[in-house]
Amino acid sequence: MTKSSVPRWTGRTQRSQTCFFLGVLCVLCGTPAVGAAQEPNAPQAVTAAQLQAAIAKLGDLDYATRTTASRTVRRTASTQAVPALLQAVGEQADGFVRYRALVLLTGFNDPRMKDSMRESLVSPNDRLRAAAYGFFEHNPDPAIVPQFLTALDKEQGEFVRPELVRALASHGGDPRVRQALLREAGRGEDFFRSAVIEALGDHKALYAFDALTAIAKLDGPLQDDAALALGKLGDKRALETLAAIQRTAPRPTQPSIAAAICLLGVNCESHTGYLADALKFSNKNAGFQELLRSAAAGLAAVAVAGHPEAAESLIAIGVPANDDTTRAPVALALATVALRNTPLMVTLLEKHSDREKAIALLAEGFDMLEEDLDKERFFALARRTYWESPAGAPRRALMQTLIGKLDF
Repeated sequence: MTKSSVPRWTGRTQRSQTCFFLGVLCVLCGTPAVGAAQEPNAPQAVTAAQLQAAIAKLGDLDYATRTTASRTVRRTASTQAVPALLQAVGEQADGFVRYRALVLLTGFNDPRMKDSMRESLVSPNDRLRAAAYGFFEHNPDPAIVPQFLTALDKEQGEFVRPELVRALASHGGDPRVRQALLREAGRGEDFFRSAVIEALGDHKALYAFDALTAIAKLDGPLQDDAALALGKLGDKRALETLAAIQRTAPRPTQPSIAAAICLLGVNCESHTGYLADALKFSNKNAGFQELLRSAAAGLAAVAVAGHPEAAESLIAIGVPANDDTTRAPVALALATVALRNTPLMVTLLEKHSDREKAIALLAEGFDMLEEDLDKERFFALARRTYWESPAGAPRRALMQTLIGKLDF
């Protein structure tokens, strides 16, 4: 092996790394799946009392109770659910219930939720602010940019600031945003800088090419972030820099470089093959956990860009793995692919020869991910697809399985 890396899960994925060991514990302890029965064919009507009782249980400490409550709310007709959720966001005394109500609200795609999101931007509740910034990343509103820029000078919430940065990055055409993000990429704590670098790559911020190149040339904890971000930009000028650091970069950085070169469209087959080989090697040889996590993250990045063979490699290694030092990072990477390139994952699962085990692996990754807003988008899409698919259609059957295995 000449290449390896630990993906230091950056930005929003850093939150997943924060609860990584908790996720492993859930797998080891066998957190009980609630297990959905046959999915109803359409949104359901419930009594007002039933809906209010379910909303009140969204923050319950018991897994089965809060999951059942969320399921009840998700399946309630939007004309009934949306007003109740809006009321909960504004009035519930329990801050976590307010947060869960806000997240569930996004699954209904109702225009009224935008006002709740704006109000949540100034909430003292970190979770509410993070969810609101996440919403505005996917639903950019130029009118709010000045408010975001002001918040950038004050927001220090560990899990809030990365979402604020991503919301700003969705406005890359604004010169004020460009100036602010280029400044933030070069200063402050590495944790926050990595979130900026990741956001610049994900939003294909070509204006940051020179800044990212300079960071990629420096040895240190941000080199792999910058290398991968350069690959995401898609500008082949980066190939010279990537080839140079590939010769000298330490083992923990190499998979990010390989993935980046693939993302530039250069020798993608060989670099994806290297990532898969690195995953296999570190799975079979103890003491290479950093390499394994890095290779898994590299394959996830390549799969998100539209290469199903990268996701297939994750499944091929993760499904038979019995050791959670392998299974958990691979499951986390696979779940990341599902959130960021849902069509690719659905198509892959439809055709997979061992679908049930692949979905079980995916479910473990979902348990570890903390990207609640993105997970809710996935859940909403799965429900809509189920309801809109003809009875007996393969995709409808797949959605039913996902709903049951992922407990939503």
